[in-house]
Amino acid sequence: MSLLQAVTASFLVSIISLVGIFTLLVKEKLLHKILIILVAFSAGSLIGSAFLHLIPEAIERSQHYHFIFICVLIGFTFFFLLEKGLYWRHCHDGHCEVHIFSYLNLFGDAAHNFIDGLIIGGSFFVNPSIGWLTTLTVLTHEIPQELGDFGVLLYGGLSKYKALLYNFFSALTAVLGTLLGFFFSAGFAVFGSFILPFTAGGFIYIAASDLIPELHEVTDKKQSLLTMLVFCAGLALMHALALGE
Repeated sequence: MSLLQAVTASFLVSIISLVGIFTLLVKEKLLHKILIILVAFSAGSLIGSAFLHLIPEAIERSQHYHFIFICVLIGFTFFFLLEKGLYWRHCHDGHCEVHIFSYLNLFGDAAHNFIDGLIIGGSFFVNPSIGWLTTLTVLTHEIPQELGDFGVLLYGGLSKYKALLYNFFSALTAVLGTLLGFFFSAGFAVFGSFILPFTAGGFIYIAASDLIPELHEVTDKKQSLLTMLVFCAGLALMHALALGE
């Protein structure tokens, strides 16, 4: 019974990835203005999630600080090499039909959702009440982050339907994480100590190397100021959620 509840909870978390469906009702001209705002919000929430959620949680799991920050650097470097590989494969003469950061964002989001699944599965293994409370906590940070992720995919060149589909597929890794977390929660303590800072390094890379440079491309002063404020709002929201957790 607890396992069924755990899988149901993680599937509900995965459905949140379809939050971008509202964009199907938005006109293209308005959507184009919204996208850069979502990119700014995503950049802030990724940085905030890395420094205020993932790294602190990794430190709670393991007191080996040097190991944790080595894992952050490994994650950062891995995403750098992954982006180079994707660029060589999918871009020709400096032109990419879909910006490479779209694929990086999907990969990073899949890893993050997998971690959420591990936490949900382990919580339900202990007690269903704790599991549902954990699921509610995950949902609070998942809704804004998935909205930002969807905006990044659209901004990167994916169609609305592909962005929705790919985002949902990356979210389903939460279900896999839940199953593994439920059955092997004790054995994943060491694994969690690696995957949390590794994902944090990836988030830092995506935000700092790909998304923030896109914000520098905004030349209109009012819109530029707005993107900076939204970026800070993303940071502030992650801080508020961290305090709540």
